[in-house]
Amino acid sequence: MSPKAQIPSHRKPRSSKMNTALRAGMTGGVMGTIALTAAAAPALAADKNAPAETVEMPTLSTADSSTLAAESLQDSAQQFQLQQAQQTAAAKAQEQAKENKAKAKAKAEAERKAEAARKAARAAAAPKSDAHASRSADRASLSTPAPQGGNVATLLNFLRAQVGKSYVMGATGPSAYDCSGLTQAAFKQVGVSLPRTSQPQSTAGTPVSLDNLQPGDILYWGSAGSAYHVAVYVGDGKFIGAQNSSTGVVERPLSYDQPTGAVRVL
Repeated sequence: MSPKAQIPSHRKPRSSKMNTALRAGMTGGVMGTIALTAAAAPALAADKNAPAETVEMPTLSTADSSTLAAESLQDSAQQFQLQQAQQTAAAKAQEQAKENKAKAKAKAEAERKAEAARKAARAAAAPKSDAHASRSADRASLSTPAPQGGNVATLLNFLRAQVGKSYVMGATGPSAYDCSGLTQAAFKQVGVSLPRTSQPQSTAGTPVSLDNLQPGDILYWGSAGSAYHVAVYVGDGKFIGAQNSSTGVVERPLSYDQPTGAVRVL
């Protein structure tokens, strides 16, 4: 083999170490550069000496550094978002509590005003009803006497004798009555046959104004032809009727339960 073909054996390890160090330096950043420096220094200092051993340091690639940095930023962002969400939720809860308190206060105030208005309306209506009843009684007392005076007296005497008896639905006497049962029984005493129930009784005679009542007129509540209650006007602004199961047959002023209309039978 010619001298030109011979290649010193100590150069090959050095070149291999150098290449390894260079590759590490390109991929490892700062740590790779340290490894490159450690490997290159012995190779450059001794060309004829034994091959130098490169001390390879742990390397951290650029990709790994970027990944760690991204994860750290992501964790920080998530923590910030969580704190922001907690603060927002707390602020909303506080605002909702204030709104609920304001609504409750407004509702209570509205209810208080409504109740005050209802009381004022009742107070204003009561004297008006009493005055209307008084005017009706005065006009009734000034009206001409009803025809067949004897029949009216018999009718009124019978009604007053029933005051205090019980109210029983469907009863027609003699110990208990319902409203139309009492009027039917009363008019029967003077020879007048009335229908059994309040609806037809409310149209059994001639309609009269409540301002022109006479004793013996039939009073009704509801509308003519579909009345739900009847009684008999007895004069002096009063009526007698079988009211309900609590009161039974009673004599009451018109203001106690203002009727809707009246008809005259006698």
